Amino acid sequence: MNIEALPVQPYVDAQQEERRGLITVHTGSGKGKSTAALGLALLEHGHGKEVKVYQFMNMPTTRFGEHRLLEQLGIPIEGLGDGFSWKSCDMHHSAGLVLQGWAKAEATIRAGKHSLVVLDKIMFPLCHGWIPLDAVLACLLELQQHVHVVLTGRGAPAKLIELADTVTEMTLIKHHFKAGVPAQRGIDD
Repeated sequence: MNIEALPVQPYVDAQQEERRGLITVHTGSGKGKSTAALGLALLEHGHGKEVKVYQFMNMPTTRFGEHRLLEQLGIPIEGLGDGFSWKSCDMHHSAGLVLQGWAKAEATIRAGKHSLVVLDKIMFPLCHGWIPLDAVLACLLELQQHVHVVLTGRGAPAKLIELADTVTEMTLIKHHFKAGVPAQRGIDD
C-alpha cells in the first residue's frame, strides 16, 4: 500500500463558482452504475429537492428493491421499457417503447420541476439507435441552471462523454456471476 501525501491546495468556496445544471455519466462494464445514480437521487432528495428516475430497460410494472424504497421515500421511479430488451421477441416494439420513454424524460428535463433526473440504462437504447443521440445531446445542452441529469449504462457514446461534466467508468475486475454464483436479491436487482 502506498501512503499518499495530503493535498495542500487551498479550499475553494463553491458558492463563488459557477452554478449550473450538471451532466453526470456512469458507464463501463463493472457493477455500480445504477447504484451510484440512485445514490445521487437519495442525496438530492435528502436536500428537499425534486427527483425523478426513469429506467429505460425496466417494465413499468417492475418492483425491485429500489422501486419499493424510492416510492416509500416519495421519489418517483418509472420503467419505460419491456424488460431485458436484448431478449425481446419484438425489437421494433422495444425500440418504440424506449423512444416514447425518451419523450417523457425529455419533457421532464425541459420542464425544470425536478432538480435531478436520472436516465438509468439509457446507453443500451442510445447505442442501438433506438433514441437519437443528437436529440439527447440537444436536450442536455439546454439544461436549466438548476437541473442536473445522470445517465447510466455500458458503452457511453464519445460525444456524450465529451459533453458531460463528470464521467465515471466502472471497471469490472471480478464478478460473482463468473464463479457460477447466481444473482442475489438486493445485490443484483
